[in-house]
Amino acid sequence: MAKIGIFTGTVYGNALLVAEEAEPVLKAQGHEVKVFEEATLADWQAYSSDVALVVTSTTGQGDFPDSIAGLHQQIRDQLGHQPALRYGVIALGDSSYDNFCGAGKTFDATLQDQQAQRIGEVLLVDATENPEPESVTTPWVEQWGKLL
Repeated sequence: MAKIGIFTGTVYGNALLVAEEAEPVLKAQGHEVKVFEEATLADWQAYSSDVALVVTSTTGQGDFPDSIAGLHQQIRDQLGHQPALRYGVIALGDSSYDNFCGAGKTFDATLQDQQAQRIGEVLLVDATENPEPESVTTPWVEQWGKLL
């Protein structure tokens, strides 16, 4: 089974809630899982040959929450090529804004540029349709975990 780091970017706690709901689902599948609320680059690099699940909300005009903005910038500016990393992205957003799920889409684009291997599709969760995001994310996490 896989070693998975769940890296969260949250403003009001929804992304952290989704991560905390995902943890037991993945553990029940036999994976080793750890949730990071304020991850460092060293935390990220500990999973460079394993699996990362990014769970982030979007703030402002498609921006990252403060809790993950610095990590993304360091990954983008300092890491470069990451072909051994396998990852998934759950992006939380609100479709009434122009840059719907912008942070998650940007994180995915960065990892794609670095040639990391995305497992499954990026899950875009719209707060206007799903006020309780875990109702959408938990089934996705169950399927995603089986792909590892």
